[in-house]
Amino acid sequence: MVTEEEVAAVGRTLLDAAQPLPVRFRALFTLRNLGGPAAVGCIVRAFADSSALLKHELAFCLGQMRDRAAIPALLGVLRDGQQEPMVRHEAGEALGAIGDPEVLDVLRHYSEDPVVEVAETCQLAVRRLEWLQEHGEEPSTSPYHSVDPAPPAEETDVATLREALLDESRPLFDRYRAMFALRNLGGRAAVLALADGLRAGSALFRHEIGYVLGQMQDEACVPQLTAALSSRTENPMVRHECAEALGSIARPSCLDTLRAFAHDEERVVRESCEVALDMYEYENSPQFQYADGLCRLQA
Repeated sequence: MVTEEEVAAVGRTLLDAAQPLPVRFRALFTLRNLGGPAAVGCIVRAFADSSALLKHELAFCLGQMRDRAAIPALLGVLRDGQQEPMVRHEAGEALGAIGDPEVLDVLRHYSEDPVVEVAETCQLAVRRLEWLQEHGEEPSTSPYHSVDPAPPAEETDVATLREALLDESRPLFDRYRAMFALRNLGGRAAVLALADGLRAGSALFRHEIGYVLGQMQDEACVPQLTAALSSRTENPMVRHECAEALGSIARPSCLDTLRAFAHDEERVVRESCEVALDMYEYENSPQFQYADGLCRLQA
């Protein structure tokens, strides 16, 4: 059993801005895995930090934890126009992941937000909640154990799914369903179909493509992820997700790019590469788990 003091100690690591960012990330994911009111409280307090990347990950973890106690804090972040768009977007996505229909009216309101990434995220979250109401249950469990912003499509033909993924005349929710179906299918053809999405759609769409390619950890998409990260004209939110994907893939072909962009002028890109290099080290080490906040306490 983990004691309250141990949870609090991991929380202090998360909240300590003097700690290296990768150490704080590992503390965050430890708290996500532990769950419970104390862990949620520690994560919520970290929204006062100055790092948009960290705050984005806080919201992501709260969504994956699916604890209704996080809803007030996430609503506060979504409503706060001073928060960075990528943080507000992730708060909206987390509200959709938690799946409580009580937030539908708020999500509908922010579906008209002037920040397009926020508006699109809230539109997706509304559709996810409506889908849950129509079907009466959560989608089948993701092979990656993630709560996704859309259920996977039932189609299993890669070419058909690729066509749906890249068809910008289709609703974004349907394209996301094709995205997650391709991810779940796996294999080189699905990876390359998804990688084509890095040249299409909105910044939000491209950022989600980066995320799922990171989950799949297939080296076939390293050139496309590298090109997106290297593009100075690409939205920083997309570049950030591509950096983290390269860290998850963790092949030697990823390393030079991550080292080069660890000095990028965009803070969120710099920090993403810093975290990705730590992920790269973890993936190539005998470490038992990435979320090692409790082990660090004992050490």
